Amino acid sequence: MKRALELALRGPAAGVNPQVGAVILNDSGEIVAEGWHLGSGTDHAEVMALKNLSAKFETLPKGLTAVVTLEPCNHTGKTGPCAQALIAAGISRVVYASSDPGDASSNGAQTLRDAGVEVISSVLETEADFQSRVWLTANRRRSPFVTLKWASSLDGRNAASDGSSKWISGEESRAHTHLQRSQCDAIAVGTATVLADDPELLARKSPNEYYSNQPLRVVIGNSDIPASARVLQGGDSVQLRTRDLQAALSELWARGVKHLLVEGGPNLASAFEEAGLVDEYQIYLAPVLLGGPRTSLTDIGVENISQGHRLEILETAQLGTDLFIRARRK
Repeated sequence: MKRALELALRGPAAGVNPQVGAVILNDSGEIVAEGWHLGSGTDHAEVMALKNLSAKFETLPKGLTAVVTLEPCNHTGKTGPCAQALIAAGISRVVYASSDPGDASSNGAQTLRDAGVEVISSVLETEADFQSRVWLTANRRRSPFVTLKWASSLDGRNAASDGSSKWISGEESRAHTHLQRSQCDAIAVGTATVLADDPELLARKSPNEYYSNQPLRVVIGNSDIPASARVLQGGDSVQLRTRDLQAALSELWARGVKHLLVEGGPNLASAFEEAGLVDEYQIYLAPVLLGGPRTSLTDIGVENISQGHRLEILETAQLGTDLFIRARRK
């Protein structure tokens, strides 16, 4: 299962489909084939593994075990059901980690059992659920997973008193931010940020090179923005004229957005936080002190220390001179 989890990460993080890895073992427990999902419309991990297996053997061995990070799907979409493919291949045992939350795609395990296949579930489930937390959370809730990102000084400022903010974070942090953008389905900012900073919001590998996957750029708010705004040029973008964030998320889910990265400014970030809509935080802390009023968050409904939004740190990393923190609400 650990190997299957490694393979899963070879698939794209963005898009409507999950990252899934699969290995097939012979009756001695040796890996004889591997597979992973390459994205919407391509073979699922189990099918890739079965094709790789068939390429090695004229006649498939008996007593094979398929180990998969996600419960094999049970429906026909752009591809056929993996549960049926495993049955047709004569797989004797299926081991999986996370259960499929989909209304149409779930219950593959029961289909396998009904066909006489031994099924073992929940192996390394905690690790698999964490690795696939974006896709699993979004599909269980039928709403995008929301990541809130900001870069700030050590004293929590996102800009100096005069409004200048380029650049608080260093080059390594900015490169990391662009990589994270390329792995999301959509990026959101408020109209105030568009009017003040005119951001492009594309995911760049370098000043003149862009990632192949570009997220939908979303502007949230009722204020008019000029047609010449950079966020409206060179890629897919949409303005959601609403202050109802739940309605905005519903609209984005209907557009196929599984993972939304909220990049600000502080008013939009604070609105998401106060509404309890943030699933995860990506914070870049630069070793500089700015003072002044321009904080990364404004009012989030906290009146006393006991109401503070306590976080659990999931990851820390040194990016150049900056500190990267990934966290979630306790």
